[in-house]
Amino acid sequence: MTSTEGKVTLRTILKKYEKGERIAMVTAYDYPTAKLVDKAGVDMILVGDSLAMVVLGYPSTNQLSFEEMLIHVAAVARARPRAMIVGDMPFGSYEYSVNEAVRNAIEMVRVGAESVKIEGGSEMTDVVRGIVKAGIPVMGHLGLTPQKRHLLGGYRLRGKTPQEAKELIEDAKALEEAGVYSIVIEFVKKEVAKEITEKVNVPTICIGAGPHCSGQVLVIHDILGLSEIRPPFAKVYFDCSKAITEAVRKYVEEVKKGEFPNEEYSF
Repeated sequence: MTSTEGKVTLRTILKKYEKGERIAMVTAYDYPTAKLVDKAGVDMILVGDSLAMVVLGYPSTNQLSFEEMLIHVAAVARARPRAMIVGDMPFGSYEYSVNEAVRNAIEMVRVGAESVKIEGGSEMTDVVRGIVKAGIPVMGHLGLTPQKRHLLGGYRLRGKTPQEAKELIEDAKALEEAGVYSIVIEFVKKEVAKEITEKVNVPTICIGAGPHCSGQVLVIHDILGLSEIRPPFAKVYFDCSKAITEAVRKYVEEVKKGEFPNEEYSF
């Protein structure tokens, strides 16, 4: 892409929301994948901290460093996608203080993010306000927040009790008041996600939280069948793992037999 013609911005996302147009977001963590998903027409690319597990092989998202995240945000930004780039703030990059959160969000924008995402509800409103005050759009994240899984009792469905539902709705309202432009709702009872969507005036982007949100997000490795462990709410649209294994198997076979490179690939 050599111009900003058709570029998806914060204003574009909010206009889609106002018109009732569903928003499609997907993760990408590198230059070639960003180019491909952008060509497919996604509205937003999330450089998610899920890269910790699906790309870097960590046991959870908590091991991902801020420096590692910056490398991947920059790689996606170099693809110059039409889609809006959302950089995920990794564990430990925004919890210590508002000042540090703002400093790190600014650094993420410097390498190419056009928005940042943070996990948490009411307890994060000061952080949200600080980052927004610095001129950076913030996406919230409620429900199953993987960085806080120990506090939540593991990777479990949220909103199953009236108390949890009440807390999630209150958190969503608090985030909206603090200035988020959208909220990711992850692994929450669909009825609760629907109620949140109806009670806030910002787009809700669901992942494992039903069809009633303003949009959806999935991890690209789940979509392509490349994840070792896939959550129950993720749909595989094409199993690339089999295709990749078969292609490399054919390459190995041809090398072993002396069939590659043949005359066509020899100069």
